[in-house]
Amino acid sequence: MKKTLLWLVLALSLAAASAPAQLASRKSTLLAPEPGTMDVEDLLKKPVMLKVLQESPIYTRSAMDRALGSVPPGTLVKLVGLSDTGYRVRGRARHGDVSGWMRMPDLLSPDPQLVPNLKKLHERQKQVEELIANHQVAIGMTSEEVQASLGKPNRKSSKVSATGKEEKLEYVVYDRVPQYNTSYDALGRPFQSVVYIKVETGSLSVNLKDSVVETIEETKGNPLGTGGVKLVPGPIIFGF
Repeated sequence: MKKTLLWLVLALSLAAASAPAQLASRKSTLLAPEPGTMDVEDLLKKPVMLKVLQESPIYTRSAMDRALGSVPPGTLVKLVGLSDTGYRVRGRARHGDVSGWMRMPDLLSPDPQLVPNLKKLHERQKQVEELIANHQVAIGMTSEEVQASLGKPNRKSSKVSATGKEEKLEYVVYDRVPQYNTSYDALGRPFQSVVYIKVETGSLSVNLKDSVVETIEETKGNPLGTGGVKLVPGPIIFGF
């Protein structure tokens, strides 16, 4: 009985020791973003597939210094990331499914402007995310981005004509104003508390043409602040 228990403890110890190594092995195949590279998979509304032109190596890093395997010609791989010289892709190599880096000349893109447009899209996304984080709006944003930043409009109207669709999103803008109150604890000692009151500071009209902000109008007060109207590039159109 004691020998059986001893062997059981030894087996569990060996399994526990090997588990972290197995986990690390699995994690190593999930390539994290590297400095100087960008993730593009989540920026795209539909997957971008690239075609392998010739028998080509696939690498673990964007430096292309350590090959994972080889990908046969004609293979379609999914675009995941981008650097100045390579694509990070997910697909099937000779030995099985892989995720890694391949050189740009080894792959055929469905759009000759893919790389510059992806870089523009990535830069635009950073600007829009900053605007949304600060609850701001800018010319060039889409209707979805405006509502992600300012919330559901207080009033919405739309008009469709031969020139396209026009929308108007109207917002009442509020500010949180602190109100300080003096109270007393159980021993009669005074202490101060603060309550924030929502106060209307103005109103805003956001006008869109074909779901992109064209003009912004302050209909009451100065809700845009001293910075005035901001601009971001409009949505990037891909040729595929």
